[in-house]
Amino acid sequence: MATAATAAAVPAGGRPYRCRRTRSRCGTLRLHRLRLPAAAAASSSPLAPSTSAPPPEGGGRLVAELVGAFNELTERMGEEMATSSSSSLLFRALKLALPALRDADGGRALARALAVAASLADLQMDAEVISAGILREALDAGAVSMRDVKAQIGISTAHLLHESLRLKRAPSKLDVLDDESASALRKFCLTYYDIRAVILELALKLDMMRQLDDLPKYLQRIKSLEVMKIYAPLAHAVGAGNLSLELEDLSFRYLFPHSYDHVDQWLRSQESECKALINLYKEQLLQALKADDELKRIVQDISIQGRYKSRFSTMKKLVKDGRKPEDVKDILALRVILEPRCDGTSSDWGPRACHRTHEIIQALWKEVPGRTKDYISRPKENGYQSLHVAIDVSEPGKMRPLMEIQIRTKEMHRFAVGGDASHSLYKGGLTDPGEAKRLKAIMLAAAELAALRLRDMPDSDRGVGNCKNPAFCQLDKNGDGRISIEELTEVMEDLGAGGEDATELMHLLDANSDGSLSSDEFESFQRQIELMRSLEDEDDHYRKILKEKLHTVDSAGLIHVYRKELGDKLLVS
Repeated sequence: MATAATAAAVPAGGRPYRCRRTRSRCGTLRLHRLRLPAAAAASSSPLAPSTSAPPPEGGGRLVAELVGAFNELTERMGEEMATSSSSSLLFRALKLALPALRDADGGRALARALAVAASLADLQMDAEVISAGILREALDAGAVSMRDVKAQIGISTAHLLHESLRLKRAPSKLDVLDDESASALRKFCLTYYDIRAVILELALKLDMMRQLDDLPKYLQRIKSLEVMKIYAPLAHAVGAGNLSLELEDLSFRYLFPHSYDHVDQWLRSQESECKALINLYKEQLLQALKADDELKRIVQDISIQGRYKSRFSTMKKLVKDGRKPEDVKDILALRVILEPRCDGTSSDWGPRACHRTHEIIQALWKEVPGRTKDYISRPKENGYQSLHVAIDVSEPGKMRPLMEIQIRTKEMHRFAVGGDASHSLYKGGLTDPGEAKRLKAIMLAAAELAALRLRDMPDSDRGVGNCKNPAFCQLDKNGDGRISIEELTEVMEDLGAGGEDATELMHLLDANSDGSLSSDEFESFQRQIELMRSLEDEDDHYRKILKEKLHTVDSAGLIHVYRKELGDKLLVS
């Protein structure tokens, strides 16, 4: 069952049909002002109409942006979450937001709304929360009203928006933002607000922090302190570990810019080689695991992830813990996630697969004695299970940091990132185990309720299982397998365009000139959209590479930690 209200859930293994797309490397969904060249359109599919007409503008461009955003969000949600009910809700929210925001603030308002929605989809939130994330920017800008949301989207999404607006004002309750008052406010938010609205507010704070350069420095520091004291611990509390890490790092960057630069430069000097090594070791380990006969018998899926190294946690290790740079051991890190096969005799296959993986790692590399921690045989008090191994990958004449490998099953991983354990709630401000357990039950109950509202009925003719292309099904209102000019015109009018734009787009896409669009013709349109999206993603990727390579920095900078009477200090040699 999908866990919709918590960030603990992980993506389902399968995906519904999607046209091929490239996700932006920055991890957020980007707005593309699409221009579909006739040559590219004609060459992308034999079904593309042979026309030299100009690419769609006006309403046609809006439809392209609508379909592109919808496809990427539903793909990020995963098959379990993207039911037909969820898809319909998400489509309506995008139709309401696109015309309201696309020209606001030079297009940046819509880009921000879609970035928030992408973060929520990556957290496997349900369509009500993602829709609220799309519409919050429009609500703040006055482009839509709460009445519009209630009438066109639904009461549940309107409720989440109302709760998130209350949460936005929560820090104003504090006179002084010290540790004690911040902890009390976090506890208040977790206890008295809809937990899904808390997660929505966290995604909004992350987007705010990514745009903080636009604000004066004093505001950058005030908002960063709020995030460090209140929202980063809240993200950890609800199980959104990666979101918590990014909030901490961004806050660290603005609160202590010089210290951040020192840590970032040192880590970059390490990571420049480490990234290539991580990719090499991932491939070596994956091939060895897939070739093992015992794992083939008891495991149906193996995934290996590299791990992001937090700048803030590195700073704490260097300064607060007083470690030397060479004692920061987890710059190189891998995580192996195994999915055991399911049958009547498989109750112990998860632990067996993890220990067999450990044996294969021992055969590949040199294990560091005394550093192995087996939390599978002996779980932590909060229920955490994983097997941690430290590997020495140094070569003769070439010292390297130790590589840490975590081994766990998919179920253990779901638990570790915030599933059933209540340990993470302590960091959110709850220190009483009973209270933490009660709150976790409330979070799961909210997930159950949202899943019930958005589930597909077993006898539904248009359920997700019967809809191979969700975007096509949203446009095909009567379910006859074709998009008519009337159906296309209706969508155009919802986006603020008119019938002439619908006629022009139909002319461009209707390959056999029968006056309607088949699923094949619509898929050709989707491929054109994704072609342009992937080109813009590549351009963004190359721009970042060139910016980094052409920027002159002292790549030999090293951090040394000295114990002084006044405390630890970071120096660059």
